[in-house]
Amino acid sequence: MRDPRQLALDYLASHQVMTLATNGPMGLWAAAVFYVNEDFALTFLSAGHTRHAQNITAVPQVAATIQEDYRDWEDIRGIQLEGAVTLLTNVSRETAVACYLQKYPFLANVDATMKNALAKVNWYQLQPERLYFIDNNLGLGHRDEIAL
Repeated sequence: MRDPRQLALDYLASHQVMTLATNGPMGLWAAAVFYVNEDFALTFLSAGHTRHAQNITAVPQVAATIQEDYRDWEDIRGIQLEGAVTLLTNVSRETAVACYLQKYPFLANVDATMKNALAKVNWYQLQPERLYFIDNNLGLGHRDEIAL
């Protein structure tokens, strides 16, 4: 039996990049960020001076998508979501870093410049309030809303 919730979780686990859409004092903006998920909560990092981070600080409500680059509309699968972003600190930040290193082990072997940059970035968590799993294999525009 097809379980959209599990399909969405599997999709999140097997992908790495989400496109984050923000709106705030810097205007509308979209940025691609690497993420790690725990259930449907998505953790990502970004420098605080970036346009999307400045927008998040002012307006933490965002939208995001996770998908591949498809050539045929019938193959499209992915995630659409909206939710609130929070800045992680202390233990939450340390947990986020550990989870990130587990998904992206290459980060443990970066040079000193990159380690220094990673130590300075902000860590965020996007908690979806609404999430859809898109599956055009079931028809154009087919999407299942996932109960959160």
